[in-house]
Amino acid sequence: MIKYKILHGIVKFLNKIIVRPTYEGIENIPKSGAYILAGNHIHLFDPVTIMSITNKPIHFLAKASLFKFPQSLIFNHMGLIPVNRNRKDKEAYDSATKYLKSGEIIGIYPEGTRERGRGLLPFKKGAVRMAYETNTPIIPFATVGKYKLFRKGVIVRFGKPYIVKKGIDKSNDELREIIRRLLEK
Repeated sequence: MIKYKILHGIVKFLNKIIVRPTYEGIENIPKSGAYILAGNHIHLFDPVTIMSITNKPIHFLAKASLFKFPQSLIFNHMGLIPVNRNRKDKEAYDSATKYLKSGEIIGIYPEGTRERGRGLLPFKKGAVRMAYETNTPIIPFATVGKYKLFRKGVIVRFGKPYIVKKGIDKSNDELREIIRRLLEK
């Protein structure tokens, strides 16, 4: 935990100086308890921008191939959850739900990858399924704009908490629509 706090402090400082994001709807983020942050993924810096909104650890699901040397030296201490994207990764899913059940925060990009100029991609169902099975709210967010080093350019908009009450497929479609609307504000 001490390593996380040190790394988190460095990440937060660099984000404020280098990325300079603007945050909207920050009042929608719960002050306590477990929740899932779910949004679109436009850039490699997205997790850093999101991690800077809270002092609590956010356990992002990240592709397993990122956990190689040298970035593994940092990722292994940031509470990230490696995901094998070539199959349904039960171990990653179980790890994430365990964090939620113990009151922690999960960060996930339901698209499963960066959109790379293709617009909002179809969503995988893991975020909605986790929320449903753990009775955890999802805080939807949208990252818009362009990352410009040392200049403002990125806006992160947080929506109101979304509670999964319907079927997984319908809720997944609703979550995607909420994030699409946040992108267009």
